[in-house]
Amino acid sequence: MATMIEENGPSTHEQYQVSPSYQARQKLEGLLNKNMKIRMTDGRTLVGLFLCTDRDCNVILGSAQEFLKSSDTFSQGEPRVLGLAMIPGHHVVSIEVEADSLEDVPGFGASH
Repeated sequence: MATMIEENGPSTHEQYQVSPSYQARQKLEGLLNKNMKIRMTDGRTLVGLFLCTDRDCNVILGSAQEFLKSSDTFSQGEPRVLGLAMIPGHHVVSIEVEADSLEDVPGFGASH
């Protein structure tokens, strides 16, 4: 049974619903420090550790590497090391999270 904290102390006779925004925040927090691949509108791909985001969907990656869009689909070329990178939300086309890093995240593991 869920416990609610009220003005006069805890009460175990009431249950509450977890809001969708709370659930989304919990999932997002579970992705912190996981490896991500972000494709951008100009064709570049950034790979790095997910450190944070904001309400404008800007993303901060740590230890980021940039891969340029290649005309040859078989070669990605040498990555350029960026370190800490901020990707504006309006430039994000897709975000992929490394499957191996999701094994210990509730709601993302292979058993779900």
